[in-house]
Amino acid sequence: MKKIGILILMISLLILPNILAIDLSIAKQSENEVMISDLNEPVTFDLKVTNNGASGKFDFYNLLGFMIESPTEPVQINAGETKDVQLKISPIGEFKNTGTYNFKYYIQASDKSEQIEELTFRIVKLGDAFEIGSDEINSESNSLQIYIHNKENFNFENLNVKFSSPFFEFEKIFSLEPNKRENFDIKLDKEDFKKLMAGFYTLKAEINFQEKQANTEGIIRFTEKDLLTTKSEDYGIIIHTNIISKTNEGNVLTSSETIIKKNIISRIFTSFSPQPDSVERDGMAVYYTWAKEIKPGETLEIVVKTNWLYPLLIIFFIVAIVVLVKQNSKTDLILKKRVSFVKAKGGEFALKVSVFVHAKNYVERVNLIDRLPALTRIYERFGGEQPTRVDEKGKKIEWNFEKLEAGEIRTISYIIYSKLGVVGKFALPSATAIYDKNGEIKESQSNRAFFVAEQRGESDE
Repeated sequence: MKKIGILILMISLLILPNILAIDLSIAKQSENEVMISDLNEPVTFDLKVTNNGASGKFDFYNLLGFMIESPTEPVQINAGETKDVQLKISPIGEFKNTGTYNFKYYIQASDKSEQIEELTFRIVKLGDAFEIGSDEINSESNSLQIYIHNKENFNFENLNVKFSSPFFEFEKIFSLEPNKRENFDIKLDKEDFKKLMAGFYTLKAEINFQEKQANTEGIIRFTEKDLLTTKSEDYGIIIHTNIISKTNEGNVLTSSETIIKKNIISRIFTSFSPQPDSVERDGMAVYYTWAKEIKPGETLEIVVKTNWLYPLLIIFFIVAIVVLVKQNSKTDLILKKRVSFVKAKGGEFALKVSVFVHAKNYVERVNLIDRLPALTRIYERFGGEQPTRVDEKGKKIEWNFEKLEAGEIRTISYIIYSKLGVVGKFALPSATAIYDKNGEIKESQSNRAFFVAEQRGESDE
């Protein structure tokens, strides 16, 4: 009997620990748990704990590196009961590691029996929790949609983000739920990017959350657009100006060829800015070529000026010379008058007047008349031909020639004087000749002669 009691006691000692040992089933309800290493925020796990053993209270704890918080400690779970348990796990001290982390924790029953479980979560930096990007744009775009995507199972409240790129700057405060994306429509000013080449540009985001700052980057694709606009402006008649403007309103380097045609006459009076890259002549035509590569936002301006003032002046002088030559060729008798200063012994103001008579053709009965200026008198001595009549009162002198042969030149000179001094410009009237040419009475006049007293010289017109 005693032996049977000892046997029962030994069997009870072997079986009782198995009956009293902890027996829990753990089912994780949450997923994709993440810890932001820059923040002082725990990672949260939602568990369903089923007690397959005896009722009791259970403690959740970890041995190294992390602190576990649960709503109630210990947790009462009756036999056969399933209870929701939320565990919040925080690192003890600064934890800079990133990546996937396997976390071992212990569940201890009131009888000190234990059960070891494992949880897995990821540790990421604040900037790596987000993805930013945008739609494509081109040089004609007026707006752009950008986005920020919360890639993690973490709720960001009052998130401040400053977006920047070569195309715009934008700042916004908003909340971003786990695994959600927020879109923003940005208005663009073409002046901000008219000189940018097509390609990929960096979109930057400065993220501020809970007094922590991080940066992340995305890409904006600036698609190619070839757009070269040409404007031409013409104005002026005598000085004709042609302005050709070519503007690259696209976003790729664009080749431009401009050809201007001139004839061999107009090219002489034409200037260019800038100078052409090549000049080719084809018969009477001359071709000027500008071959340039224009960057986005740049303008090539070609100014072509043709100054017709110079050829017009040349033509005017040629016509004037021709008219004078023709007029001169029709004149049978040419008169030319000159005046020069003469020193008088009595100190009077005195001038020597000379008239040259040139017969281009044979003429007869020539009557030459010259008039004296007012307030002057004629000196009684004459050089060259003697006058036929001197009219002191009428201030007139006359010479008569029976005939003059073709090419014959006669020189007539006399001196006039005045008791009054002359200051400034002194004018003498024209001389007149009346003659007979083949029975036709004709008339010729000389130039007017001038004398400037201060210069002591002569001037003829």
